[in-house]
Amino acid sequence: MESETPQPAEPQDIHRREFMWAMAGLGAATAAAFAGWGALEALVPPGTADEWHKSVCRFCGTGCTIRVGMREGEIVDIRGHEDGHNKGVICVKGSMLRALPKIEGRLTTPMIRRNGKLEPASWDEALDLIGRRFKEIRDTHGPDALAFYGSGQLFTEETYTANKLFKGGLRTNNVDGNPRLCMSSAAAGYVRVYGKDEPPGCYADIDHAELFFIFGANPYECHPPLWERVQRRRAANRNAFVICVDPRRSETAKRSDLHLPVIPGTDLLLLNAMAQVMVEDGLCDMKFMQRHVRFDRNGETVDFEAFRAFLRDYTPEKVEQQLGIGADLIRHVAHRFATSRASTSLWTMGVNQRTQGTALNTMLNALHLITGQFGRKGATPFSITGQPNACGGVRDTGSLSHLLPAGRTVTNPDHRREVEHKWGLPEGAISQTPGHDAVSLFRAMGDGRVKGALIMCTNPGQSMPAADRYAKAMQDCFTVVSEIVPDSETAKAASVLLPAALWCEKEGVLGQGERRYQLVPKLLDPPGEARSDLWMLVEIAKRLGLGDLIKARTPQEVWDEWRHFSADSYYNFEGMTYDRLRALPGLQWPCPDEDHPGTARRFVEGEDPFVSKGAGIEFYGRKDKRAVVYLCPYVPSPEQRSEVYPLYLTTGRVLEQWHTGTMTMRIPELRGAAGPARFTVSEVDAKRRGIEAGDMIEVSSAFGAVQGRAVIDREMRPGLVFAAFYDARLLVNRVVADHVDPVSKEPEFKLTAVQMRRLGN
Repeated sequence: MESETPQPAEPQDIHRREFMWAMAGLGAATAAAFAGWGALEALVPPGTADEWHKSVCRFCGTGCTIRVGMREGEIVDIRGHEDGHNKGVICVKGSMLRALPKIEGRLTTPMIRRNGKLEPASWDEALDLIGRRFKEIRDTHGPDALAFYGSGQLFTEETYTANKLFKGGLRTNNVDGNPRLCMSSAAAGYVRVYGKDEPPGCYADIDHAELFFIFGANPYECHPPLWERVQRRRAANRNAFVICVDPRRSETAKRSDLHLPVIPGTDLLLLNAMAQVMVEDGLCDMKFMQRHVRFDRNGETVDFEAFRAFLRDYTPEKVEQQLGIGADLIRHVAHRFATSRASTSLWTMGVNQRTQGTALNTMLNALHLITGQFGRKGATPFSITGQPNACGGVRDTGSLSHLLPAGRTVTNPDHRREVEHKWGLPEGAISQTPGHDAVSLFRAMGDGRVKGALIMCTNPGQSMPAADRYAKAMQDCFTVVSEIVPDSETAKAASVLLPAALWCEKEGVLGQGERRYQLVPKLLDPPGEARSDLWMLVEIAKRLGLGDLIKARTPQEVWDEWRHFSADSYYNFEGMTYDRLRALPGLQWPCPDEDHPGTARRFVEGEDPFVSKGAGIEFYGRKDKRAVVYLCPYVPSPEQRSEVYPLYLTTGRVLEQWHTGTMTMRIPELRGAAGPARFTVSEVDAKRRGIEAGDMIEVSSAFGAVQGRAVIDREMRPGLVFAAFYDARLLVNRVVADHVDPVSKEPEFKLTAVQMRRLGN
């Protein structure tokens, strides 16, 4: 079924950016997001707020600190907070947060499916049903017939509680979530290289970088305040240079100093070729490597000469034809990266959502390690986060199927015993078997191995690859969904639908890409009978007989339990009390006590409290205190173009919309500004198929087919098709391949072989 969200008439005669300008001042807000620090506040007309509250933006993982203006119990204005890392800058989506609590069609009462139809129910009726059915499933089929699928949008307190409830209480490691779809390759890369997850640097490094290596990311549209910060650095330093690696001529690529339009799926060849140039042209920092780095080939430690020998198969001349980038240009980029005063790499889904996503992540880190572009201001490998709490709430709390909180893993017996002790569980309570990752979980729901699942704060019916297959899987399972609206693609498959509070209708902590935790205060009451996800989890725990395990039941109680839990780990943030988070625009961990200012750069003496005196740089996540450079061979994607499927499809976002559009498509100004999603095709491919702008076309793959309107882009590479995934009417993930990276288990959204044809009008 298609989304029932009402859609406005499409702007016909003006460009969508110009259309935004006319939409209640949104154009001014958007322009300001790229104009300069504080310009947004100068251009947006003053609101009528009589009180202001510090908070955090609800959308992407940039984690912008904001000021929420209120009057008579309603939100009337949103401004960027000058004391936040974003220095008062917010994007157009953040500026429209004032409309979020008022979106039409909110779900306000629990619903139970009876005779194929969702019908209103009381909270007691819904919760009792969940408790009874989950107990029946566990007792009849075992704990691994149950699962939790969460989100990088839940508050940390909520995700931590769900993880504890399912892994410690129900005794299943089937706990995963949508960060598996976007950030698990980055997490796997950091763990492989440094022994611990999360970026080592900070956003402030942008202010000191001389080279920006933007790889598989589009911050102009997806993380605008970070792009604004890059622009400020370029204005302040004429030597600052931006390189963008992207098969598509994205809005970021258009504004970069150099765009490298690699052939889709081949970009590991670029990284290996750059490393080859660095090694052979004497661009490596030998002292840094000798002191801080070791090399690994298939689990075996090797020397630098073995690394050199491995790279001989990746000379620029050997890869240029397959890569689509000339040998001289590869050398130029390698030299720029290695010799700049400070190189910052920024990457996101174009790197992570790949069958070689972990390898790409490890090699991006490797370029910094072999050249010594690490640990000083502006020299950092930085994976940008897509969701507001994918880092703090999911990765840090260990809420993926192979993890336990604070950097522990379920396969490590010592780690299991530590967590069992902290949670007051008997030894052996936590399973030693990793649970289902996201793709595996939905397959298990489809074939009956998983018979009951709780899904919170995410929309897998639209966000999963090969989406039709997994939508049916939810229908075949006893699926409990916590949602804010009744008509999302996931809500349509629910057996029980629970009305959720959103954003400032509840209280909790978000943690974004630079390890910064920030507090969202509760400012509004949720509508109708909507409740926080934490309240739901506590009530479900009671009905499962696990109330003694889930003793912390308010956000602050859970936060205090979690920060104390972290105290004996390298994720230590015990010093981040609610009082400090209320007063400050966030704190970065490690932050071991209440006097600690937080840590901007990890592994650096004088900044990171875990680095030994005199070490300079110390990669304490590994026993030998060394980071690891892996020999990562290029392996072509399973998705290859053919006579049947001669094009590649790639997916992404647009400026005015976020994720599956469940929130932003219900804000009229943003919905009207973006318009309906389209397929963007090259002029060459359109002409070959007789397609003109505005024509209805069908794009199909071995996984599914979707129909939509065509946009012709003269700058699009021939052989490539692009679509954003925010619009359920063009549910592009029906077409997307569900191959996964063998290490991270992240799907390859960015590369699907497709065919395209014009439909009759």
